[in-house]
Amino acid sequence: MKERIMGSMQAFSKAMFIPVLILPIAGILIALGNVFTNQKLIDIFPFLDNPVTTGLGMILSGSLVSILGNLGLIFCVGLTVGLAKKEKSVAGFTALLGYLVFVNAMNKFMELNGLLLKEDALQGTGQTLILGIQILDMGVFLGIILGIVTAYIHNKFIDTEFKGAAQIYGGSRFVFIVLIPVVILLAVALTYTWPFFQHGINGLGTIIHRSGNFGLFMYGALERLLIPTGLHHLVYTPFLYTSLGVVQEVGGHVFEGARNIYYAEIADPSVTRLSKSVIWDARGISKMFGLLGACLAMYHTARPENKAKVKAILIPAAFTSFVAGVTEPIEFSFMFVAPLLFVVHAVLSGLSFVVLSILDVRAIGPNGMIDFLLFNLPLGIAKTSWPMYILVGLVFFGIYYVTFRFLITKLNFKTIGREDDGKETKLYSKKEYREKKNQGKGEKLQNDSELAKIIIDALGKAENINTVTNCYTRLRLTLKNPELVNESILRNDTGASGIIVKGQNVHVVYGLRVTSIRKAVDQYLGRKEND
Repeated sequence: MKERIMGSMQAFSKAMFIPVLILPIAGILIALGNVFTNQKLIDIFPFLDNPVTTGLGMILSGSLVSILGNLGLIFCVGLTVGLAKKEKSVAGFTALLGYLVFVNAMNKFMELNGLLLKEDALQGTGQTLILGIQILDMGVFLGIILGIVTAYIHNKFIDTEFKGAAQIYGGSRFVFIVLIPVVILLAVALTYTWPFFQHGINGLGTIIHRSGNFGLFMYGALERLLIPTGLHHLVYTPFLYTSLGVVQEVGGHVFEGARNIYYAEIADPSVTRLSKSVIWDARGISKMFGLLGACLAMYHTARPENKAKVKAILIPAAFTSFVAGVTEPIEFSFMFVAPLLFVVHAVLSGLSFVVLSILDVRAIGPNGMIDFLLFNLPLGIAKTSWPMYILVGLVFFGIYYVTFRFLITKLNFKTIGREDDGKETKLYSKKEYREKKNQGKGEKLQNDSELAKIIIDALGKAENINTVTNCYTRLRLTLKNPELVNESILRNDTGASGIIVKGQNVHVVYGLRVTSIRKAVDQYLGRKEND
């Protein structure tokens, strides 16, 4: 039972990647639009004061902010696609239809029962307009609920076929036939039950925010501690996109969630300082600064004869963490050989939130330095206090370095470069190192088919693999027999920086190249997207 629950949670977590990883693109483009319309920047760079660039900026900001008002639909379709086991494109289309049926069904039912309030006074009433239709304000939770329901029905009935004249109603058509009454009944049920959930969610948000710095500390620490399980996305997503991350009015519109709020504030020139809720998306301290201190500590504590190898290994990993916020290659280098270091890392990550809150820093720092600069520089110091964010980061760089160096030497942890005799100093494979070295020369050093074969063989052959998906950095699989996994081959011959086995769920960490690896594996297995 425990493994089934964990498997379900991991499946849900990886499905969340589809909407969650797309939305920051909208945020970056909103920030880019702000660059072209920011009056301070226009004063500094007069060439920006023209109708072409200002018009482009207004179009970018204005059009993309509309995404924030339709997150329910985005999560509904994205989750369904992520959870569907086959015919994912059909599942996404069905989810769109189901969403439209739900919204209109709830509206008509509320109208028949006299539950609709006046449209010009909906703020704070628990009702809102979705696609111009008035229903209960369920925010992102509407998309999550419908996405799960649609995916379940799709997976259960997509293979249903009929004979004779009724055969046209099989497959995806039958899925929609089943979905219609389920969605209508769900709309009726939620009309009466959702206000109680709404009250509970608001109450939980109040408790978390009343917890103050302790709540922030637990949030930051837990988000890192759950990295090995792949469930850390379930910690921060509710705070970024639901009322747990505060509800606030910006420019006459009400937004839920820290990220939705600051996206709207970026696009609103009347906002002079970002809201306090931005702290829930200030997860970049450990990514841009802390783990660099950890890398420096591991380098300085490595054996003298290994330092050249350690430098070649850690510099690319540190650079990726600093620039893009991809931390797993570094974290997996000490997570299992020295679990205490990982706990310390989580604690320091949580403390960074507390320090930023005490200093009232409003900078946006969810990932790496690229995002940080794009978001904060155009907004200015008064609106974000971004120099203080960097100062805090430098302090934590020092704290990480001193703490890691002390613990590594005091407890003799076998971090990279300190391995026992006979063990190779390694984080990335030699093949990946050569590929990085020759990057840009147009030379394909690793045959995709060959790499896929090695990975598949190390996972117990093709017949042992049930499903293959990926998230931002991990190849995620379900296997019939996880005991057949050869971790040594995955690490040494394919460049995996970490392997996690939880029941039948296996995660193999490859970093930013995971998408191309997943495609190679799918191609070798002869699987298409709708398989």
